[in-house]
Amino acid sequence: MENRLNNSSSHPPQWLNLPLIVTALETVQDLIVISLCIGLFCFMVLELREMFFSLLPPLNFQQVTADILFLLVLVELFRLLIIYLQEQRVSIGVAVEVCIVSVLREVIVRGVLETPWVQILSTGAFLLVLGVLLVVRVWLPPTFEGIDPERRMASRKRNLSQPESSSEPLAVNSKLNSH
Repeated sequence: MENRLNNSSSHPPQWLNLPLIVTALETVQDLIVISLCIGLFCFMVLELREMFFSLLPPLNFQQVTADILFLLVLVELFRLLIIYLQEQRVSIGVAVEVCIVSVLREVIVRGVLETPWVQILSTGAFLLVLGVLLVVRVWLPPTFEGIDPERRMASRKRNLSQPESSSEPLAVNSKLNSH
């Protein structure tokens, strides 16, 4: 009885096709990201139209600057979504760049002289941390290049559950551990 419970917990039922479910969920997620891209692109076009109207006299320099910086934030978000669609990952560098541009936009729009010194100090510390993160990110090796921890753990689990008679999983496991 205990063997049957252990066997049923480690292997899904035959009628449950996990790879098909995962593929379907990834497709739905990609469709959501594509719809976000389309919506963000339309919003960027509307913001660009609004920016051109703000260039008409009387010229409000602070509003024009805020619109331009907001458009740059939208472009960076769009780039982040495109990278996600291409590589199926969120780019840390682009996300940090979006944060930096967003914070700088708020500082510029509000004005440094009108902002309390505590808020300027905390904003400066936040920008310093983001800048350090951006610099450190360059020195770190690319994430999961040649190393796939999920695949390594899955092969270890497979090796533990299978008899030692097959030498192929050992070759795969030693090949993964050599990186």
